[in-house]
Amino acid sequence: MFMGEYQHSVDTKGRLIIPSKFREALNDSFVITRGLDNCLFGYPMDEWRKLEEKLKGLPMTKKDTRAFARFFFSGATEVEIDKQGRINIPATLIQHANIAKECIVLGVSNRIEIWARDAWEDYFKESEESFNEIAENMIGFDF
Repeated sequence: MFMGEYQHSVDTKGRLIIPSKFREALNDSFVITRGLDNCLFGYPMDEWRKLEEKLKGLPMTKKDTRAFARFFFSGATEVEIDKQGRINIPATLIQHANIAKECIVLGVSNRIEIWARDAWEDYFKESEESFNEIAENMIGFDF
């Protein structure tokens, strides 16, 4: 399980250091892709395969299913963690997440998320203000 929030930066070559606490669970390589809310999602290979199977099971006759699959899979790429603990993020994904330099790497249960720092701060502030309301609307979930 991934959890926590870490501040890092992307260098001019698109390299990002993956937090050491995440590296073991991600192994030597994992998949990153466009995420929701203009961030990047990163999945260990076993989680990626599960997600792929779920998406394959959805009806491709539905326009939204086709659109989501195109968005999600067309941005996907397998990245390898080098000896310094870095990955190389493709330029298209850096652009999708609007990452200039500073970013936040989050652990979110079965995946990691990579956010531009400013975007994460804005999202967090907005979500924090409505956290109680969000929690109330989560049917069947108790703390």
